[in-house]
Amino acid sequence: MKYAAIAFILGLQANPQEKPAPDVKEEKYGPHERNVIDLWKAKSEKPTPLVIFIHGGGFRAGSKEGVSPALIKGCLDVGISVASINYRFSQHAIFPAPFHDCARAVQHLRSKAKEFNLDPGKFAATGGSAGAGMSLWLAFHDDLADAKNEDPVLRQSTRLSCAIGQGAQTSYDPRWIKEHIGGHAYEHPALGQLFGVQGDTLAAEKAFPLYEESSPLKHLTKDDVPAMVLYGKDEPSDKPGAGIHNEKFGAALKEAMDKLGLPCEFKTGRDAQGIKTQVDFLVKYLK
Repeated sequence: MKYAAIAFILGLQANPQEKPAPDVKEEKYGPHERNVIDLWKAKSEKPTPLVIFIHGGGFRAGSKEGVSPALIKGCLDVGISVASINYRFSQHAIFPAPFHDCARAVQHLRSKAKEFNLDPGKFAATGGSAGAGMSLWLAFHDDLADAKNEDPVLRQSTRLSCAIGQGAQTSYDPRWIKEHIGGHAYEHPALGQLFGVQGDTLAAEKAFPLYEESSPLKHLTKDDVPAMVLYGKDEPSDKPGAGIHNEKFGAALKEAMDKLGLPCEFKTGRDAQGIKTQVDFLVKYLK
């Protein structure tokens, strides 16, 4: 793929601009060295909505530095604050560790909502590829708040008001991917590493419950929140992993959300490009 297509899928800028310095940098939200957050606060006397950027990279690479300068500017201009997070890679800890890190980041930011002038009832997530899948997972998963936990952060809600995914995998189940996407997308090596079953991803029965728990589509219910999914071109082929960002992932989500009467904006090609599309969606459901 050309660089622009790769950048789109990962939620990066093809022509990077200079990012403003964050108001809060390297905020720790957990014990691991990658449990850190940068935060850009929108100027407002009242608490602001927040969108949390979750980077892509196959659960094995990437950084919070990949947040688009245009996304930051676009959101700040309309009064939405922006956070960008790191999380543990699958080489540090397999599923559910990266997903639970993202959930804890949401909880940490909620726990500091007053300090950071954030509206805890108006949180969203966005990202590309792995970050897109985890954004949707957070949006649809039952609340992970544990009201009796000794850790006050873990008592906070993990629920969102909406989510955006660029090149999102709406299922991480290789069986589902083989059936619905085709080609050899299901053989992407990142899946085997994520679930700790390298070399035997499809037949590793011990991982079947993990496949299902990790997949946003498995958690979708009628009380869930609006989503937007955006796709470039990534066709399945005989190459292992090709098609892992295919638009069929989004079409399946759109069909499922339509059946439940939930708002889902599904865009491909040119319609999926540009920060304004994303900012307009966030304004619609956060403001």
